[in-house]
Amino acid sequence: MVEVKKKDNESFESLLRRFNRKIQQSGVLVRARRIRFFEAPKSRNLQKVAARRRAQIKQQKEEFKKFSKPVKKYGRR
Repeated sequence: MVEVKKKDNESFESLLRRFNRKIQQSGVLVRARRIRFFEAPKSRNLQKVAARRRAQIKQQKEEFKKFSKPVKKYGRR
């Protein structure tokens, strides 16, 4: 837990700068990002299925480019 107390005659900007520096030094942000973007390891079967799907989509995009058709969008929105 990072705690910063305001000193006498200290501006808010300098207090915020000091707080940001303490946060970076403590490693809180690094841990938070690691948790936020963590992906659980997938089984080999799921990895193969995802790889096949990506290859199929890539092949379709190349075919569309050959025939000058608009490329379909895949994925979440």
